[in-house]
Amino acid sequence: MTAKSARADFLHFFRSWISNPLRVAAIAPSGDSLARIMTSEIAALDGPIIELGPGTGVFTRALLARGVSEADLTLIEYGPEFINSLQARFPTARVLQMDAAHLAHADIFEGEPVGAVVSGLPLLSMPPRKIASIMAGAFAYMRPGGAVYQFTYGPRCPVPRPILDRLDLKAVRIGGTVRNLPPASVYRISRSRPLELSRERIGYRESETDIDDAAFSNETGG
Repeated sequence: MTAKSARADFLHFFRSWISNPLRVAAIAPSGDSLARIMTSEIAALDGPIIELGPGTGVFTRALLARGVSEADLTLIEYGPEFINSLQARFPTARVLQMDAAHLAHADIFEGEPVGAVVSGLPLLSMPPRKIASIMAGAFAYMRPGGAVYQFTYGPRCPVPRPILDRLDLKAVRIGGTVRNLPPASVYRISRSRPLELSRERIGYRESETDIDDAAFSNETGG
């Protein structure tokens, strides 16, 4: 990426943040150092891969650098301001404009073919009910051994422990970088028992991920 295009991405991202700070949640796109950590455990054979909240495509480019085929990428972006640029930059990837919380019901894949989900979503600004829907939806398409890679600006995993426990998931911090604005950590979220859980048993339906936000806040002391 050229310095000119990097400046253009920064301005594009910054304007999006100004217009909706809760949805975008950062004033600048993720840096290359964070993108390398986010994709460090992903290889070409892990495709197809879902990316949630690709924005300007920083993680997308890192996935391509890891050898993942562009045709193996499904980019889920909610912000309409990013759609056209994603389609122009990654013409053979599948770009879908939708809310990631509806992922499980979108039927974007048959079976469980996905090897990894890379998430740039601002989970810290989302209610627990939505986080649960996003995680359950991601694992609805995940093959055994696959994982969600999620970064955060906070001091701990942005998927709260009660949600991890309810969906039978575990989170491990795999790295972090201060060379990002702001500094960030990366977590690998995977099934606690990868060989025993199927799409049906992960509990991805709304009735199974229905978390009362007020009760959750009381449970976690929030």
